[in-house]
Order: sequence, then structure tokens, then C-alpha cells
Amino acid sequence: QVQLVESGGGSVQAGDSLRLSCAASGGTIDDYAVGWFRQAPGKEREGVSCITSSGGTTDYADSVKGRFTMSRDNAKNTVYLQMNSLKPEDTAVYYCVAGGLCIEPFLDAWGQGTLVTVSS
Repeated sequence: QVQLVESGGGSVQAGDSLRLSCAASGGTIDDYAVGWFRQAPGKEREGVSCITSSGGTTDYADSVKGRFTMSRDNAKNTVYLQMNSLKPEDTAVYYCVAGGLCIEPFLDAWGQGTLVTVSS
């Protein structure tokens, strides 16, 4: 099974940008649907975005549309989440996950998460 490692989290001010990386090993990330989820303290985990295998389509949660962009770099076997115009409500641990489809039960290879903190 593919293994995923996230990086790029940190502490920023509202309005700043961050780029999260999700590096894959043990498999070719382009063969998988890859999603980003986040979980804020005391809240349920929520889906942020997902890109289908072979980069077919990308979907975003309404809360991040127009601010976040997913992309793939197949040469680096890595998926990115570019986050612009960050808001305090974006504060969460962000996880990438891979699987067969952009439907949560089919996304089963989780990374360890990376913390994003946005202060006002």
C-alpha cells in the first residue's frame, strides 16, 4: 500500500499562504485518487479537496473554493495543496489520503498530518 507523508504546515497570519506537500512512497501517486482532509480542535474531520487518479478532476469544499488549489507533480510523486488567503477558521491538522475514488470509504491510506495554525 502507498505510504504518504505530509509537510509544509506552520503558523501564519490571516491572509498569508502556505503550500502543503503530500509525498508518496511504495506506489505511484498518479494511480490514486488523493484527498486532503482537516480536523480542527473539537470538530469533526472534514474533506477539503480531492483529485481523481491521473489528475482527471478536482473538487473542493465550498469553504475553500477560490482559495485552495490541489496539484500533482508526478515526477516527484507528490501532491500539493496551495492555500491562499488563509483564515483563522482554516486552523486544523491537515491530512492527505489516497485510495481508489474520491469517496471517503475508498480513501484508506492516510498520512500522519501536518498542523496549520492561522492567527488573526
